[in-house]
Amino acid sequence: MAQMEKSAKIYVAGHRGLVGSAIVRILKAEGYTNLTARTHDELNLEDQAAVKAFFEEEQPEYVFLAAAKVGGIYANNTYPADFIFNNLQIQNNILHQSYLSGVKKLCFLGSSCIYPKLSPQPIKESYLLDGQLEPTNQAYAIAKIAGIEMCRSYNRQHGTNFISVMPTNLYGPNDNFDLQNSHVLPALMRKFIDAKQAAAPAVTVWGTGKPRREFLYVDDMAAACVFLMQTYNDSEIVNIGTGEDVTIEEVALLIKELCGYEGRLEFDTTKPDGTLRKLLDVGKLKSLGWSPKVSLRDGIHQTLEWYAASRKETAPLS
Repeated sequence: MAQMEKSAKIYVAGHRGLVGSAIVRILKAEGYTNLTARTHDELNLEDQAAVKAFFEEEQPEYVFLAAAKVGGIYANNTYPADFIFNNLQIQNNILHQSYLSGVKKLCFLGSSCIYPKLSPQPIKESYLLDGQLEPTNQAYAIAKIAGIEMCRSYNRQHGTNFISVMPTNLYGPNDNFDLQNSHVLPALMRKFIDAKQAAAPAVTVWGTGKPRREFLYVDDMAAACVFLMQTYNDSEIVNIGTGEDVTIEEVALLIKELCGYEGRLEFDTTKPDGTLRKLLDVGKLKSLGWSPKVSLRDGIHQTLEWYAASRKETAPLS
């Protein structure tokens, strides 16, 4: 398969989000010059007719499908109908129109929550559909599994080149820092920055702090996606992660240190922990020649600096 040309027209769906904005940064840094994107106000990806008109007008050659409705445990558990409906609509429209428009290659971004709740650790790509899903995000996971199968099916029936990647827990610039609907890492960053400003005596962390999570800086994730678009042409999914994990308590203590917060941690054990461990096996990705570059400490520091700047903070972070 031909590599993605620097002048090729590339559509990044979800370019303002955490992953999409990182993909745009990496593409520009690597010299890709013909990028196209639309805001939600300009193009509702759940509108089939609007997506069809966009593809007919723009005729993108390559597509990164990073648009999705995402959230943490609370959001997934509270709005399951929204998560399955919105994500299925977006995926169906973009994947089908990519096929009809003759897109050369597409990268579909899934999630590590597609794997069974009690998967052996670390989680291999082959464990997909081997057991029950985590109930708190089952609707979102099923939508993403449907996207994977759609990519496989279009490749098999129509000869498309749609690849599917499964990232671990991501964080970085342009993340969602809302305390109710965000993922654990940005929620903790927000809590510690707020607590430091207010001189609060304690920060409350949801759950016991014992679950282990793997975290990947989003620019590393984006770099992996661009790498795979240049080198990988197979229907089988690829995990993207670091291959290392930490407890929620450990990552909370790291954020506490980097924020310079001097209060104490408290754990609200009435809140759910979710899956106790979710570590991806990244042997396949490493064998293809890619490994992450940004450490957890450096990634959190960079994200804290970005978030502080986005809030126009003047107090330096230690």
